[in-house]
Parts: sequence; structure tokens; C-alpha cells
Amino acid sequence: MTVEKTSIDTLVVGAGQAGVAMSEHLSKLGVPHLVLERDRIAERWRTGRWDSLVANGPAWHDRFPNLEFDGLEPDAFASKDQVADYFVAYAEKFEAPIRTGVEVKEVVRNAGRQGFTIETSEGTIEASRVVVATGPFQRPVIPPIAPEAPNLTQIHSAEYRNPEHLPEGAVLVVGAGSSGVQIADELQRAGREVYLSVGPHDRPPRAYRGRDFCWWLGVLGEWDAEVMRPGKEHVTIAVSGARGGHTVDFRRLAHQGITLVGLTKSFNGGVVTFQSDLAINIARGDENYLSLLNAADTYVARNGLDLPEDHEARIIPADPECVLNPVLELDLTKAGVTSIIWATGYAVDFSWLKIDAFDEKGKPKHQRGVSKEPGIYFLGLPWLSRRGSAFIWGVWHDARHIADHIVTQRKYLSYRDASQRHATDGREERAASAPVDSCLHKVSEMGVN
Repeated sequence: MTVEKTSIDTLVVGAGQAGVAMSEHLSKLGVPHLVLERDRIAERWRTGRWDSLVANGPAWHDRFPNLEFDGLEPDAFASKDQVADYFVAYAEKFEAPIRTGVEVKEVVRNAGRQGFTIETSEGTIEASRVVVATGPFQRPVIPPIAPEAPNLTQIHSAEYRNPEHLPEGAVLVVGAGSSGVQIADELQRAGREVYLSVGPHDRPPRAYRGRDFCWWLGVLGEWDAEVMRPGKEHVTIAVSGARGGHTVDFRRLAHQGITLVGLTKSFNGGVVTFQSDLAINIARGDENYLSLLNAADTYVARNGLDLPEDHEARIIPADPECVLNPVLELDLTKAGVTSIIWATGYAVDFSWLKIDAFDEKGKPKHQRGVSKEPGIYFLGLPWLSRRGSAFIWGVWHDARHIADHIVTQRKYLSYRDASQRHATDGREERAASAPVDSCLHKVSEMGVN
């Protein structure tokens, strides 16, 4: 049975990994709350990813602490549907108060009284606090350089599903982070001619000396880094769990048949121009790769660990022709390119939050998710508190911090001084001696179907 509610202590917006984690901690701490999700639980994992996508971290790592993946080996990589099913099962585990199919349209701070008024697709809600758990993948971004060419199929990586959904012909993939690399690899293996535009990137080893890179970043303290290194703001990470997991090596992709090009610069009359930075971008990616190997070796020696040496990991293939003599211009028609896939990331969209919580660039102003606007919290954003914040396990720990903050605020607000306590005691004594009113005021509550 579904009933409606006009007020709640804490409203959580979004039921992806961030919203589910937030709900678990609030439930444990006894905070009345409601989670609203405009689609289904973990919907982006189901319909905002390509068919063959798997998690970039192994199952032992990319999960919440209190539930393992059902039927998966710890070192396996969960498929996108397995990840979505995991969050559904997790929410059921503690009976999370999630209502799906409800869109939050606007959040406004109440004037002269506590809390916020929230307009939804199913009515108005009053909440003392709002946790924004909508994540970082809200609005796919295609840069303004994208050509107006009706003869070209142009889609964002969020819309890509599989090679069969693209028209016949070659494909230009713009962006060489995890999404772009995996999509380009899949297309080439399906028989397509592929051009991959490679910008600045980090490329950690998938595994080294018998340990996954997630383990290495953990023991080396990299997941706990609190600020991004200067100059890394526009650097993507190229890592893959596809086909059981492997280290991304752009030279090997080129030797495999993919034509690498530099950062995409402009389009003019059906001709695309690339920056002459391909060799530099690949060399810097190698530096990042080798630096992690060096740090791992130092850690092994310092701690006397019995981990096997891995000399093959340091073998760098020869530069392919496309790196030695890079393509700086490409006539798309002559090259037979019929599709462009923009693997160019996402932007957040907080236009529905009519509150003073953002800087001049529209970014949330917060400390570990606690907004400068009292009563507003952000969860699931990259670098919310540290490098691991946007990952499945990282968001769970950030949610715990925010839940503790909410409980602390509730305790302060529940404080009563001596006069208030005496007045309350008097009212309770009078109520105990009075007859029960048969016309009790009823407050409706919004629950779960």
C-alpha cells in the first residue's frame, strides 16, 4: 500500500550507490528518512552503460562492507547488471525506505522556519535536511567542437550499447579514459576500423606482483589522498576489467589495429584536426604506470613481503607507426568514418537546487559533503573527501560521515533548556489525566510500494 507523506526528517535524492549507502547509515542510526529515485534503483548501471561493461575493480574491492556479490569469485569483475542487482539486494537487506518513479523537481529553503520545501512529480514534501546523492554522471558532455554533420552518427559513450547498433563503417572514438579505451577495443575486435583520440591520462597496471592495482592504491595510501595533484584536473584514468581484466597499453592497442591520434582539436568541412601531443600523452602515461610499479617494489622491499617479481610488467612495446608519424588531419569521408563516439565525460546538474550552496562556477561548496548551506549534504561526487569518494566502497564511508553529522545536528536541535523541560513536563501531566480525543489528527506518510 502506498500512502503519501508531507514531511520527513531527512530526504535523500537518488537511489544509486550513494543513496543506498546513505539510507543504510541513517537506518542504523534511527534517523527517519526517505529516498526518492526517478527511475529504478541503480538505473544508470542498467541503462546508462554499454552491454559488455563490467566494473573496473574486482568484486572483493568494489562493494559495500556488509554484502558480497552473489555467485562471483572475489577476483572477478561484476557485469553492469550484476552491480545493479547488488544494490537492489543491498537495499532489500535492510528494508531501505526507497520510493522509485518519483522525480525531485525543486528544492527551496523555507523562509523564517527550519528545513526545505521539495517539489516532486508526486507532490510537495517538507524536509529538515536534504542529501543530494545523484552522483557525478548526471549530464553527458559533448564538447562544442562536435561538427554539425547529418551524415555522421554522433553519440556519447552513455548511449553506446554494442558494435551492431552503429552503422557500417569506421569509428572515431574521442576520449581515452576507461570508457573510450574499452569501447574502442570492443569495436576493433568486432572488425571495425577504429581511430582513438588520446589525451592526457594515467594508466595503472591492472595487476602487479600478484595484486590488483586497487590493492596497491590501498596499501600505498593513494585512495586516501585528500586533494588532487596539481595539473591532474583533466587527466583521465585508463583501466579495464574487460575479458577478465588487463592493463591498458595504448601501444598494444595500436599494434592490435587501432589508429591512435592526439587530442581532438577541431572540425572543418569534414576534416578533423588533432593536436600533435600523442607521443607526449603516451609517454606521460608510461611515467604514471612505471611510478606505481616503482612504488610497489619499494613497498614490498620495505615490508619484506613475499610477492613474486614481475619483470614482464616493465616491458614497453615499440612505438607503433601512428605514434612515430602521427595523423594530424583526417578526412572523415575518405577514411570511411561514419560514427563518432564522444567518451568525453559528464557534468553535474544541480539546477533543481534553489539554494546558496555553490561557487561562481556552479560547483558545490562543502567540507566532506557537508554543504555551506546548513541542512544540505552532497554525496557520491569525485574527491568529496578523498580520491576513493566516487567509488562504490568509498561512497559508503563518506555516507557514514554525513550520517554522523546529521545525528549530531539532530541532538543539538532536540535540546531543551530548564524552562522548556518544565513546560513539557506540565503538558505531559495534563495530557495523562485528560480523556483520549477520538478525533486524532492524522499525518500521512510516504512509504514504499
